Amino acid sequence: MHIREYTEDDLDAVFRLRRLAFNSTERPERLVKPGSRGLVAELGGRVAGVLGIGEYAQFYGGAAVPMGGIGGVAVDGATRGRGVAGALLDAALPIMREHGQPLSVLYATVPTLYRGRGWERAGLLEQVEVPMDRLLSAQRPTELIPSRPADGSDLTALHDCYLEVARTIDGMADRRPPRIDLDKVLEMDLVSVLPGPNGLRGYLTAQREPGGDMGRLKVHDLIGVDVEAQLNLLASLASWAGTLEAIDLRITDPATLNFLGATPLRYSVWTSTWMLRVVDLPAAVAARGWPRLANAAVDLEIVDDHAPWHAGLQRIVAEDGVVRVEPGGTGAVRMHARALGPWFSGAQNTHALRRAGLLEGDPADAVVLDQLVGASGVPRLADFF
Repeated sequence: MHIREYTEDDLDAVFRLRRLAFNSTERPERLVKPGSRGLVAELGGRVAGVLGIGEYAQFYGGAAVPMGGIGGVAVDGATRGRGVAGALLDAALPIMREHGQPLSVLYATVPTLYRGRGWERAGLLEQVEVPMDRLLSAQRPTELIPSRPADGSDLTALHDCYLEVARTIDGMADRRPPRIDLDKVLEMDLVSVLPGPNGLRGYLTAQREPGGDMGRLKVHDLIGVDVEAQLNLLASLASWAGTLEAIDLRITDPATLNFLGATPLRYSVWTSTWMLRVVDLPAAVAARGWPRLANAAVDLEIVDDHAPWHAGLQRIVAEDGVVRVEPGGTGAVRMHARALGPWFSGAQNTHALRRAGLLEGDPADAVVLDQLVGASGVPRLADFF
């Protein structure tokens, strides 16, 4: 098996694989795009598998940690069962490390495959169906903020507004170009902004889609930097009463739904679970934001057959407000590769990881790991790849 980076000459072969795997119908104009790279596996000189890597970053503790987003993994039906997908993942790990991506995220259709390479469930992308009567009964704003349609001059301010909220929610992507084309947002059916004295106080993006008797309004972003901005945006959605029975709201800021919405005891929720892998533990720890703790340390033994560069004895040290990883220590706490992602994101504490068989050692030794992460809620993404 030969694995290499793909080129434009591979476009037809890659499209064929992804059409078979994902029922894709639209052939892309280009395969190699800014902010992304990909690999193909060849068997007998023929492309038998493909994997894409996007350049992203996720916020953890307020800091954007570079992340390789794995997507479009497809294997020829005639060569399944021959280790093609696993070989592509093995090849992707050192490539992400070389390109300064100490984390990797993917949305898994086959979790077992990715768990075998160290990825594990670590957060959610969530969408909620909100009936119009619930929007109409939501809290009303006390300050009316006039909205207006967005135009090209608002793109930087839109991104800044998003970042002001996203950096406070662990797991959210920073939507950095070139992988994310900011201009694309203006192609949506609805893009409205709430001007403020120092930029935007909020914005709303949505797409009108078919479904039901009157169609659907799918809200991609509802971002408000303060409570009045969020309430104004919710009120603008309530104005669709009579033309819609419900809206589909993708959750970017959980406060919008949890504290301001009028959702009933039971409501429809769709989730996509994403899996996280720590590709390079020292680099990931150095890039993350951490709470300021008293000086502390925890000795680890990392079990990771697919990333030998950080396997073995490692020590996480919190000292004078800085957290770092250094080699050595006693290995008092044994962590398997699959434990690193949900721990790093704050999705699971060490007790859950122990019950899952992914962490061993004295619970008293592991407590520093929980103190470091200080889980601040379900890690979230609002972008799919």
